Amino acid sequence: MQDYKTVISIITVILSIVGYIPYYLDIYKGKTTPHIYSWFIWGLATVIAFALQVSAGAGVGSWMTLIIALNAFFIFFLGLRNGKKDVTRSDTVFFVLSLVAIFIWIVAKQPVVSIILISTVEMFGFIPTIRKSWNKPYSETFFTYALSTFRHGLSIFALQQYNIITWLYPVTWALANALFSIMLIMRRGVVGKKQGK
Repeated sequence: MQDYKTVISIITVILSIVGYIPYYLDIYKGKTTPHIYSWFIWGLATVIAFALQVSAGAGVGSWMTLIIALNAFFIFFLGLRNGKKDVTRSDTVFFVLSLVAIFIWIVAKQPVVSIILISTVEMFGFIPTIRKSWNKPYSETFFTYALSTFRHGLSIFALQQYNIITWLYPVTWALANALFSIMLIMRRGVVGKKQGK
């Protein structure tokens, strides 16, 4: 019975790798400009989410979370090198709030509280990217976020134990990526009309 979960997990890992290739290429071409605050917070929080999932019995369903953490840190380093440092005061506020939430997680030592805090941290980390992309909707790679919606949704079926600690992270990200993808489509339509595209 667990064999299909391993297959699903392998598929989500492959989708994670494939989904980020266009993102890497777009960074290299200067089309995509990752927000360094978002990617640093995502990397740090995702490592913690991975540890929580493993401790709660997610099993093979946690593999994708580890790959996402590694990708996030890699994109953070690419952003330091190639990204525009489009950082506002509000971005810094959400960055600091994310770090405070991580500190609370360290102190709390309660798995359920921890996964809720980490998921909240990840959404705080998303805010600088949302702000940047609202103004510059072509500064992010749509394909990566659209595929991430599907990948996170699929990864739920690979979990070997179902509890709030194992499923909250992928559910949160499936919804966040879906909403972000819709926002990109809508904003590109608005910007395209203004630019006569």
